[in-house]
Amino acid sequence: MGKSQHFEKDLILILDFGSQYNQLIARRVREQQVYCRLLPYKTSLEEIKKLGPKGIIMSGGPSSVYEPDAPQCDPAIFSLNIPILGICYGMQLMIKQLGGKIYGSSKREYGKSELTINDACAIFDGIPNCTIVWMSHGDSASELPKGFRQIGNTSNSQHAAVANIGKGLYGFQFHPEVVHSREGNKMIGNFLFSICRCSGDWTMKSFIESSLEKIRIQVGEERVILGLSGGVDSSVAAVLLHEAIGDQLTCVFINNGLLRRDEAEKVNRVFREHFKINLHYADRSDYFLNALEGITDPERKRKVIGEKFIRVFEEEMLKIGDAKFLAQGTLYPDVIESVSAKGGPSATIKSHHNVGGLPDDLKFELVEPLRDLFKDEVRELGRELRMHDDIVMRQPFPGPGLAIRIIGNVTKERLEVLKEADCIVVDEIKKEGLYKEIWQSFAVLLPVKSVGVMGDERTYENTIALRAVTSLDGMTADWVRLPYEVLERISNRIINEVRGVNRVVYDISSKPPSTIEWE
Repeated sequence: MGKSQHFEKDLILILDFGSQYNQLIARRVREQQVYCRLLPYKTSLEEIKKLGPKGIIMSGGPSSVYEPDAPQCDPAIFSLNIPILGICYGMQLMIKQLGGKIYGSSKREYGKSELTINDACAIFDGIPNCTIVWMSHGDSASELPKGFRQIGNTSNSQHAAVANIGKGLYGFQFHPEVVHSREGNKMIGNFLFSICRCSGDWTMKSFIESSLEKIRIQVGEERVILGLSGGVDSSVAAVLLHEAIGDQLTCVFINNGLLRRDEAEKVNRVFREHFKINLHYADRSDYFLNALEGITDPERKRKVIGEKFIRVFEEEMLKIGDAKFLAQGTLYPDVIESVSAKGGPSATIKSHHNVGGLPDDLKFELVEPLRDLFKDEVRELGRELRMHDDIVMRQPFPGPGLAIRIIGNVTKERLEVLKEADCIVVDEIKKEGLYKEIWQSFAVLLPVKSVGVMGDERTYENTIALRAVTSLDGMTADWVRLPYEVLERISNRIINEVRGVNRVVYDISSKPPSTIEWE
């Protein structure tokens, strides 16, 4: 089978049928040092052949296979002699497409179940005969295709795990990718190594080697512009690109007026003086603030900022000279969360600055060297590139900047209030030694005024919300149980030092159902 130039020796394809857990499958594969890509379920047979995967995983999904418009992959994939693992909906579709039968069970099964393994095949190697797995389904298999047999069951699912071992086809009714499935990682590992024969040698060092080659092939002798924000993503992308193409890269730092306090000075100093990267600085604060005047809808804010960002790039390009490519620090979660805008099965949560705001008439070709990585993998990449922890461990900052942390209208006055409050939050979190442990910690300016008493006088001023969450990659998050003393110091400092604020509240919601950012 011919392979396209994806540079990784071992590739696992994950076909996305709309599961809320699809990104977790990718993470579990990556954690075992095997490269994987998540593609739409309708990816053509020819494209799959070109990619030459060592194995395929079919994700779960919210549909029932017998619904008229249920997602379908090309059934010819089962004739490619590639090992395939179907999970939940993926298993049911495999069974149906190969001649078995699926029905709507009267007994739905959600949550933890005890799996009894009754066939000691390779996918269950080293796993106890009874183990806890996580179920989430209402449909079941009533008849298996020819060549398949049951290899595991629960009290409610006769066919909780099935296999056609001779053809390398396996199906789990449960979700091995979630933490509640006790031996799930081991099962996925058995599929990767015992069945697909992956080598498990995908590391950040190998990623750098393949990325440098990819970048050089894509760019050739052309010039590249990268939008540098100073955050982890664009900073790592800049250093990786500079290593690949040197002075062909020009980083453009646009001050959109929505940055944190002293951000512009820090970025100019680090990248010009330390990394010796060509840096073009443009202060366009007024341009962005004028464009945002009167806009209060969060999605519209993101779109406007993204579109204006590209327009400014086009203008600055004329000052720099011709460049064919625009580089971005787009990450895999950005792509996953924005995929439905391009017809994918997953629901759009919000469009991202790097993905959702690009105009149709974009005059550049895109270079996105990080678009297959999760945030923790980008940090690991930065360390491999010998970047300092001050940059690599920096907390994520949204592309639209403080605009989406100001609920409602964005003005210079409201920006100054938020900048001062946010600076205090970060300062106190760092003093407590919690900065690296927390995924994000920041202030939000609410469109809420309340009565207070300051200096024996009545006040009617702004409210600041504090947000601090833990997360691995931003896809899910939990609120941080900050010590009361830290919350007290932050609150006292904001109320005493930030003019126009008389109340501070703490956000104790998790993602889901909330998002990390308020907009």
